[in-house]
Amino acid sequence: MKLIQQTHSILSRAITQEGGVLKLCSKFMAILFKEGPIGITLRIKHLQVVHFQENLLHNTTESAEEAINYQTWLDLEEMIAKPDFIGLASKFKHKPLISIVCPTFNANPEDLSEAINSVLNQHYDNWELCLADDCSTNFDLDSFITKRYKDKRIKIIQRSKNGNISLNSNSAIAIATGEFICFLDQDDLLSDDALFWIAAAINNKPNAKFIYSDEDKLDESGLRCDPNFKPDWNYHYLLSCNYICHLAAYRKDLLDSLGGCRAGYEGAQDYDLVLRASEILQSNEIHHIPRILYHWRKHPDSTSQNPMAKPYALIAGERALQEHLKRSNIEAKVKTKFISYEVTFEAPSPSPSVSIIIPTRNQFELLKTCIESIHKLTQYQNFEILIIDNDTDDPKTLSYLLALEKQTGHRIIRDKRSFNFARLMNDAVNQCNSELICFLNNDIEVISKNWLSEMVAVIAQDKVGIVGAKLLYSDDSIQHGGVILGIGGVAGHAHKYFPNGHPGYINRLQSRQEYSAVTGACLLTQKSTYERVEGMDEENLAIAFNDIDYCLKVRELGLKTVWTPFAVLYHHESKSRGLEDTLSKQKRYSKEIQTMKLRWGDQLKQDPAYNPNLTLSYENFAIAPSGRVGE
Repeated sequence: MKLIQQTHSILSRAITQEGGVLKLCSKFMAILFKEGPIGITLRIKHLQVVHFQENLLHNTTESAEEAINYQTWLDLEEMIAKPDFIGLASKFKHKPLISIVCPTFNANPEDLSEAINSVLNQHYDNWELCLADDCSTNFDLDSFITKRYKDKRIKIIQRSKNGNISLNSNSAIAIATGEFICFLDQDDLLSDDALFWIAAAINNKPNAKFIYSDEDKLDESGLRCDPNFKPDWNYHYLLSCNYICHLAAYRKDLLDSLGGCRAGYEGAQDYDLVLRASEILQSNEIHHIPRILYHWRKHPDSTSQNPMAKPYALIAGERALQEHLKRSNIEAKVKTKFISYEVTFEAPSPSPSVSIIIPTRNQFELLKTCIESIHKLTQYQNFEILIIDNDTDDPKTLSYLLALEKQTGHRIIRDKRSFNFARLMNDAVNQCNSELICFLNNDIEVISKNWLSEMVAVIAQDKVGIVGAKLLYSDDSIQHGGVILGIGGVAGHAHKYFPNGHPGYINRLQSRQEYSAVTGACLLTQKSTYERVEGMDEENLAIAFNDIDYCLKVRELGLKTVWTPFAVLYHHESKSRGLEDTLSKQKRYSKEIQTMKLRWGDQLKQDPAYNPNLTLSYENFAIAPSGRVGE
């Protein structure tokens, strides 16, 4: 009876969402016959989740969406009516020829057949498949194609000399005539809508010269798994790992100018290629399609299942990355860390001056721990500590501040006005002469010697305007791994509560990368940049979100905010200021939320550093039952 009541209630709300009574009922009847009551319950659960999401966005008190696993997500995706791909493609102003390049060597015939069929099954039909065989010893590509396929869009070339995957790929590229070229491995699959969305991107983004998509994997039983929902173009993340991978599409003239794949980088030839492309592309020429368009087959000998299956690939990738940095005139060293790379940027010389600004009121023990940890552990030398005393009345703290004031390298600014974080920061910056400003909460404790050296080295990189650190709770769980826009309506901390040492989602907790924002609890920026955007908003964002707002203003200048996992500090959060636990605080907080929503609007729901298929209700990179693709 409860299930029937739920069905009636949820279906009545969902009729308009699903496109009418007949369409909705036919879908649910099909599921009932196919999957029984369990299937119906799953779909009802999904519609409840969507309803909860809507309530969350409208500031009601019902529960937020629930995390789901990938198989459930795939089931729910099947529920969504598919577009008329053929009809939509017929309306494209431009119908580009797309070449799919597929190098083969001793291919498994059935796997290769499935790969070819995934191309033949495309909803977009203006393509050519360019196959190149690298002198297979137990496989005749020409005979295989002749016997199984009659489609004239399939082109083949048989190499006379084995050249490994790089030169073999170039042979396939040589016979390609398409405007764009996509790469397909001999045992992988394209989704049936892959080329449609590539063609759509070419039409909608005429400046695009490089296009990439999300991807997943196929286990040995053919089950889809391990989705990789990627961020938009993220250069510093690319320096940590080849997050691009599949599906990648290059303009043919771009690929020709790069000379295709380079011999000697086998196993990492795709990483080397995208690194070289990044050197000549502008960010607006790179487009990410947040849809899974590629299925990467897992088997024991593939890096999709075992990253150490091809150790030579990691070595080649490290060399490709080191050479990219050299060509880009970036002084840095690279070392491999299991499946990713750690780039250590050379510190700028001479060392720029840094003012570490710490606001405080009382809290002697916290402040003492913070100051002493800075002096004990910080290797970087060219800094001063500027403490803003916001009306301290605790004798012990006052005595400590007086003692600090007598020491070289310390300054105290006294401000007896009511607490306004943004105003305190603005006033302090005005009194600094340093090139760099580091905002640091008084409940921060330094635990890594290189924290400031790392942050200074990163901010010295091209177009970097802000650097944030990895912050831990006292129990060594993650407090801050970067900021994700849209979580909770405005912003939340990435990977919050994950254990320290966890790789995070697709290795993002161990990778330096760009985020839209970082917390002001530990934030490094240039004084000149701070002044260009007129600092923090002390009128409308006195307490909360002033750091997020600052980061977004800096982004509008075309500068990047980079989070680094190689600067690690404790953040004993909320011990100094407390929680939003009074009516006046909650009213002020609500007003600040509305300020952010009015000021930044849809940008809060479209974070380029976060995939729209991931949840905005949690900070754990869980899959969202109802994504925001196309919003």
